[in-house]
Amino acid sequence: MTKPDGPTRDEILRFVAESPGRVGKREIARAFGVKGGARIELKNLLAEMADEGLLAKSGKHVGTPGQLPRVTLLAVTGRNDDGELVAEPTQWDEDGPKPRVTLVGKGPAPGMGDRLLARISQDTDGRHLGRVIKVLERRPAATLAVLERIGDRPQLTPITKKERDIFFVDPAEVKDIASNTLVKIEVDRRRSARIVEVVGPVGSEQAVSLLAIHAHGIPDQFPDRVLAEAAAAKPAGLEGGREDWRHIPFVTIDPPDAKDHDDAVYAEPDPHNEGGVIVTVAIADVAHYVTYGSAMDSEARLRGNSTYFPDRVVPMLPERISNDLCSLREGEARASMAVRMVFSADGRKHRHTFHRVLMRSARRLAYQEAQAIADGAESDIAPLIQNLWAAYEVLKRGRDAREPMEIDLPERKILLTSEGEVARVVVPQRLDAHKLIEEFMIQANVSASETCETARMAHLYRVHDAPGLEKLDALREFLLTLDIRLARGTRMRPSHFNDILTRVEGTPNAQLVNEVVLRSQSQAEYAPDNLGHFGLNLRRYAHFTSPIRRYADLIVHRALIRAEGLGSDGLSDEEIEELPAIGEAISATERRSMLAERDTIDRLIAGWLAEKIGTVFEGRITGVTRAGLFVKLDDSGGDGFIPISTLSAEYMIHDENAHALVGETSGVTFRLGDTVHVRLVEAAPLSGALRFEIVEHEATAEPRRRTRRPSRPGPRRTGGRPKLPPSKRGRR
Repeated sequence: MTKPDGPTRDEILRFVAESPGRVGKREIARAFGVKGGARIELKNLLAEMADEGLLAKSGKHVGTPGQLPRVTLLAVTGRNDDGELVAEPTQWDEDGPKPRVTLVGKGPAPGMGDRLLARISQDTDGRHLGRVIKVLERRPAATLAVLERIGDRPQLTPITKKERDIFFVDPAEVKDIASNTLVKIEVDRRRSARIVEVVGPVGSEQAVSLLAIHAHGIPDQFPDRVLAEAAAAKPAGLEGGREDWRHIPFVTIDPPDAKDHDDAVYAEPDPHNEGGVIVTVAIADVAHYVTYGSAMDSEARLRGNSTYFPDRVVPMLPERISNDLCSLREGEARASMAVRMVFSADGRKHRHTFHRVLMRSARRLAYQEAQAIADGAESDIAPLIQNLWAAYEVLKRGRDAREPMEIDLPERKILLTSEGEVARVVVPQRLDAHKLIEEFMIQANVSASETCETARMAHLYRVHDAPGLEKLDALREFLLTLDIRLARGTRMRPSHFNDILTRVEGTPNAQLVNEVVLRSQSQAEYAPDNLGHFGLNLRRYAHFTSPIRRYADLIVHRALIRAEGLGSDGLSDEEIEELPAIGEAISATERRSMLAERDTIDRLIAGWLAEKIGTVFEGRITGVTRAGLFVKLDDSGGDGFIPISTLSAEYMIHDENAHALVGETSGVTFRLGDTVHVRLVEAAPLSGALRFEIVEHEATAEPRRRTRRPSRPGPRRTGGRPKLPPSKRGRR
């Protein structure tokens, strides 16, 4: 219906407030039937209302002052006093400060600086609330540097290997900043740096992990509301139909310094199946304490997982939960999700059942203690351990028949002094106790996924796709340099890779081949769609056994609770809708933690070796590029680089297929896997970079036929040090 005099001010304000986003004169005229000359009057009225501050004008559009469109592009800027993430619109052309948007709901978990799309609403107090629709851009690792003073001259030393230059600043600009302070810098095209934020002191070696925490944006302080929620939690009892399993003598087997014991095991012979066994795995019932929509849940999703450094742990959950209520301590009643699995003598699982129980661990054991008892040491719990080892022998038959990938790589561990300095680097012995716990956990994880599938309950799988064609081609070319053929057109199975690893077992190239085979594999991740787990050779697999330190496991616990009717705190419909985004987000946080852990180890090793400049070490060539060679030291595992310009006075040709650098005149060849003796030339503790020079070179194979120089050779040397290769150790 047409209004002869046009809409009133109140009608315009009501229409603008109820419209999704901003509207213009055209939309208002159409809504109120304004035509002809009345449009001029409407235009003048809108201008008056804008001058009076009743409307915010932007181009041809108007809106309520401070109003945001229903769907807005935001950038995360920090936290509010309650610890909630807040963001601001990336574009704002009104006068006054940008509105702050509090991020709520259970969408994808953004981090500081991330750009995201959010649906905007307001609460009763007029606060802008944003529900995340999609994270559009993850913030790259910050450009961080440490302010140091050499005499009276301050300098900025970057902490990343990508940035080699040291920047100098005007002493007057940093007179109030102490030496050894971590700062955020911006570097312009002229290579000039300026400090944009002071992060804080880095101090001694004990603060090395803080560099990685800040560089990768890992949240390491719990908001007050999260700590308050954890402090208010009470121990669970037998309420809600929880079964009483405190009579079962579970044991925990963990590293000697472990504080969070989230799994316990028990095994016994199956009285109804000769040679069969019954294995029971109890996992901390984190879902009882961390419920959907709680402050702890939001923070756990933001973190995704715990991050482990040689000197500290950045936990996913507050200590009250992770090290107390949910830690399966010896002699204390604890809430648990348990799975009881029945295996035949050949290692095949016949059936399993899930239970929500109250259990009590009979004994806390370190891996070495459990192994000693299994090997015959006297103990009052020797029968319990003997049953566990007998069960492992049964499960091992099933594992051997399944033929998962058996990559064998030593996992070095850095031991620190009380001052946080590197004491030594060791390779812990891999015991049957480690393998036993690993296989028990794998079977529990498989059972969790099978139960969810049977109940048609959505959950997060741990998926590991088969290697891509490009990676397989690169592996095939590498293996040819060792006279090992990998057939084309064959559907790859883990057993094919195991055959390769068996062929090189006991040879000088065994470790290198294991590393290259591992590099050829796809990255494991979390997703609601099942792709199977290639490495473990399993059709379905989910992470269930570590809910204290992985958010994916907490999601699977909630899925099991709903699937089996074990309580009212199961997976919600809202979470099911968000599973794709949750899987994507926690896969990203897992990769973030891996990079931060690797960077910290690199820095610690570089700091340890900094006092050994000029020392000769033995190592192997682990990477060949047009710019030079990457070398890993045998004793410490330190990764370093040898620039191509230092290898020889002659022109060096990069033979990409052979993974080699070949001297144009002499034919001298540096190949992937060759043993080398190198001298340490430079160690940069802040960035974790090492630089070597060749002292002695022992080829591991006969020299290849001399390679023809390409007609258009690439550059002999490059500017800047290439980034060291990523950690070779994946996570199942």
